[in-house]
Amino acid sequence: MTRISPAEPPYEPAIAAELARIMPPGVPPLVLFRTLAKSPRVFAKMFAGGLLDKGPLSLRQREIVIDRTTARLGCEYEWGVHVAFFADRVGFKAEHVAATAAGPGNVACWTEEEQALIALVDDLVDRRAILPATWTQLAAHFDETQILEAIALVGYYHTISFLCVGLELPLESYAARFPATAPPRSR
Repeated sequence: MTRISPAEPPYEPAIAAELARIMPPGVPPLVLFRTLAKSPRVFAKMFAGGLLDKGPLSLRQREIVIDRTTARLGCEYEWGVHVAFFADRVGFKAEHVAATAAGPGNVACWTEEEQALIALVDDLVDRRAILPATWTQLAAHFDETQILEAIALVGYYHTISFLCVGLELPLESYAARFPATAPPRSR
């Protein structure tokens, strides 16, 4: 059980409207969203800062950054939700999904530009800095707005991972599970 019980309907009108806007039809609100709803201020600030709208990265590039970040931080909850909702939409095969969760970033299933995004995530998670070689690799494939977006995604999903892991959220029933080669789920 989560450390803070998720909000239950009926929700405050502003929260109900936001939940209806962001959730696919017929899918109940995520435990994460319902838990954040216990603090309307945190809920509003997190959604105001969200990066799931159309930005300068493609949907596939965005999902590589999000999936790699959440997996590297041991956040099976958020990784599994994103894999469930987006993996097919962005053309991930089983090898892509597994490679977001574990292993080196330069495996053959990724293009050079995708490897640059994974190197960025790995640098920021491991070093909280970007190595010169990684920056050179990024700059060869992405413009400044795309690089800024990628860095912001890593930071935002670091925060989301902290929330999920810190609250000990139970996994969504339909979400993907880490492959056996992934880091252990953080607790």
